[in-house]
Amino acid sequence: MSANDMDELQAVAESIADERISASARDGFDTLLQQALRGSLVPSGADAVITAVEVDDLAEKTMVVLTISSYLFRLMVMFHFTPDAATKGHFARLTGDGGGAAESEQAFMDTLAESGNLCCGIFNRELGRFFPHLGMSTPNVIDTQCVHYLHKLRQAHVRHFAIDIDQSPRLHVSLCVSAYDRLDFAVSAEEQADTTGELELF
Repeated sequence: MSANDMDELQAVAESIADERISASARDGFDTLLQQALRGSLVPSGADAVITAVEVDDLAEKTMVVLTISSYLFRLMVMFHFTPDAATKGHFARLTGDGGGAAESEQAFMDTLAESGNLCCGIFNRELGRFFPHLGMSTPNVIDTQCVHYLHKLRQAHVRHFAIDIDQSPRLHVSLCVSAYDRLDFAVSAEEQADTTGELELF
């Protein structure tokens, strides 16, 4: 089989995957993730602007990955980061630990993983309004270059977001949804407003 044939087969596979998730469902996943990001990565009282960007705009070298799965889909949320002073300072400000997140690499990673868990916990809760039987993974740390191979997962939807926060460095988060069946749901304006509530921990 020639390289051209392989490219054509890949294009067909991607088009089939794309048809499995409606435009409304894509918007729903994006909206709920952005609400979760605001509730977990933005310090109280700070303004944040979240925009969609291209994968080439991701300059970080490492990412923390969490997975939310159901019988109908599997999605991954990827938090890209560079362990520099500005990023450590943001998470210290976010957690209000007075700089504890910057004291060591392990403390920083623990804080980052906790923030990722909080974000995906909120995301998981809101997705539960539409899909039953959801499960969430623990955080995994991998190289950001892996994001270039998401097509190997036969994804149905991929989006990369930049988060600009007052007095903080730009943060990047990626979403990848692999669909096992056709997905179609819509997040209403009322449901969007409800997602600003606190996440209950037990």
